[in-house]
Amino acid sequence: MGTPERIRAVAERVKRTHDEGASTAVVVSAMSGETNRLFELASQVSSAPLTREMDVLVSTGEQVTTALLSMALHDLGVPALSLQGHQVRIATDSAHGRARIRAIDKSRIEEAFDAGKVVVIAGFQGIDDQQNITTLGRGGSDTTAVAIAAALGADCEIYTDVDGVYTTDPRICSDARKLARVSHEEMLEMASLGAKVLQTRSVECALRFSVPVHVRSSFDDKGELSGTWVVPEEASMEEVLVSGIPADKNQAKITMQGVPDIPGLAGRIFGSLADDGVVVDMIVQNVSVDGDRTDLTFTVGKTDLDKAKKIVEDIREEIGANNVVASDSVGKVSVVGLGMRSHAGVAADMFKVLAAEGINIQMISTSEIKISVIVELDQVDRAVNVLHKKFFADREGTDSGTNA
Repeated sequence: MGTPERIRAVAERVKRTHDEGASTAVVVSAMSGETNRLFELASQVSSAPLTREMDVLVSTGEQVTTALLSMALHDLGVPALSLQGHQVRIATDSAHGRARIRAIDKSRIEEAFDAGKVVVIAGFQGIDDQQNITTLGRGGSDTTAVAIAAALGADCEIYTDVDGVYTTDPRICSDARKLARVSHEEMLEMASLGAKVLQTRSVECALRFSVPVHVRSSFDDKGELSGTWVVPEEASMEEVLVSGIPADKNQAKITMQGVPDIPGLAGRIFGSLADDGVVVDMIVQNVSVDGDRTDLTFTVGKTDLDKAKKIVEDIREEIGANNVVASDSVGKVSVVGLGMRSHAGVAADMFKVLAAEGINIQMISTSEIKISVIVELDQVDRAVNVLHKKFFADREGTDSGTNA
């Protein structure tokens, strides 16, 4: 939806689907750069714009594209109806800028389907119980699309600037391969660990309601590229050991040294961080050698480093800890796969490969289908490449590709 030319290309694609007899709902995002432009516009008139009014402002980006796409469809002879979030009745909570969808009234969509119309729906937005316009946060159009599909009992196609989900970032590893299928659980882990193809909340919604999601390229106008299906676990391809190796370079590490080893202090530290909206990822607490003091290390997003460090410095003074050390020159590398549930040895293989390359592991975090490690930032790319070679060198059933 970046330009009028792209909008006309989308209309052509929608027409083909409509001509095949399918009832079609299209969820659109704003034109390229429009949301940023609106944020910048707000900053020029207010130093601290109200979140309610920001939602009113930025939601207009999708209002423009719904109207434009509907116009383009009508020009092609396709009857279309544009609907904003409040017209569909996408009900959300009242958390402006990061609202969550509570319910969707599908009746108006189905009425349009019965009349033979394509429904063009504004993504990213909804309405709360007080009739206030709300927005879902960056990437919210994906979440809207999945939620609409769940309400209609339909599959969901997500068109983005890549042609599918890759085993790792092709910009880091030239041997990255496009996956034909991946499970919701694996995609959720990969999205939360740095893969940018799908927004995390959209995958959460797809997982909750078992919505199959087809990730496809918005530049493949003829539909020639296969894309990647993100599906419920039971519908995914045969269980493989590792499905992806995501990397996240937006990481920072904070260590509070010499923390008094008494009950309650960890809760106080992380409670204060949570109260200020700092999301903590990995946590390691060393065993107290003398039973008196210990070190506590955790990671946050790089953009939260300054805020988190100030909070921890204030607490350090109150509790009498020795020192606070922070670094933003770290990154996170992970391996993700459903097969890890039933196969031992993935962690051992991962650690051996990294050790052989002289890559030091600073922190480790695991879940049932994921192992993540923190390494030096300048070692992230090398770690991804050697791990990809280890786990995918002999793999069949994925498509090779190099475009991001």
